[in-house]
Amino acid sequence: MDVLSIDFGTSSTVAVVSAAGRAPWAVEIDGAVTMPSAVCVNDAGLLVAGQEAERRARLDPSRFEANPKRRIDEGSLQLGEHTFEVADTFAAVLRRVGEEAGRALGRPPAQVRISHPAGWDAGRREILRTAATRAGFGDVRLVPEPVAAAAHYAALGGRAGGPIGVYDLGAGTFDCAVVGMTPHGFAVLAEDGLTDIGSLDIDQALLVHIGRSVSFADPAQWQGLLRPRTKSERRQRRALLQDVKGAKESLSRHQETAVPMPEPFGDVVVTRAELEALVRPSLLRSAELLETTIHRAGLTPDRLAGVYLVGGPSRMPLLADLLARKLGVRPATQSQPETAVAFGLQHVQPVTAAPNLTVRPVGTPPPWQRSF
Repeated sequence: MDVLSIDFGTSSTVAVVSAAGRAPWAVEIDGAVTMPSAVCVNDAGLLVAGQEAERRARLDPSRFEANPKRRIDEGSLQLGEHTFEVADTFAAVLRRVGEEAGRALGRPPAQVRISHPAGWDAGRREILRTAATRAGFGDVRLVPEPVAAAAHYAALGGRAGGPIGVYDLGAGTFDCAVVGMTPHGFAVLAEDGLTDIGSLDIDQALLVHIGRSVSFADPAQWQGLLRPRTKSERRQRRALLQDVKGAKESLSRHQETAVPMPEPFGDVVVTRAELEALVRPSLLRSAELLETTIHRAGLTPDRLAGVYLVGGPSRMPLLADLLARKLGVRPATQSQPETAVAFGLQHVQPVTAAPNLTVRPVGTPPPWQRSF
């Protein structure tokens, strides 16, 4: 059976397909295995997604939304002069993935598996399912992200049957879970999360840090970058945010890097030490929450088959060091942590929809209903 698995993320989406007799492979969309989860309205008033949305954003940023998933609870989005249901913005992203997957397979997939945060309630899952239907998918199965991530790492090897700790730092949120085996496959034994920690929040912290060193040159123009009102200011802000994101990613490989700034501000050199000082408190909170979640599952870190890192920000050297000190267990990752969930979906055998795959301790509210 042909299977398309989609890790629909806040900032990027990854798709993996499999066909009879072939190992699963990542789908390249516009020359990359990660596609921006972005949407933009074209001149005909239609939604486009991915790289095309990013390209059109340079023309009119007011019609662009980089992270529609982060706005799931808003019901509808205003993009330029157009209003769209959130489900339609999701559908545009999923449809773009489906087009490329169909080309890779030579036919539409027989089944589509889509990941979602473990803490999403039935209402949020229904929005995702509606979007999948509007994208033209038939047999759709929803799977919690940590279940898929655990399935991926279990498939790579490890202690058979042992529970797995998953640390998932995405663009918009942090999710952690302990996933174990049941007679029906993988299930979440305990999960939790933080809604104010993600790569977008790290980008924002770095932007504020940069602003402290340059804003004095022209406070009014700096405020225009932070809260743009004109097309020119929106374009400058979008370019600056991309450069800040690139600097953050560069600091995972280098000790320092430079951020190009629009005039009249001078370019800024930032160091890994500066970035780590900014994010250390938040990452420590996430490490403590993972430790608490492991204990809520009735386990200790040393009894896990492994602790695995998921998501692009997991490349930060500081993160692995913090977790190792906190848990006494060195976490593991792979060369492309962004693809772990999408590949893991290929190893999950979802018989029903996601609710039967997720086990939350009785009386534990989902993450977005808690205060931290």
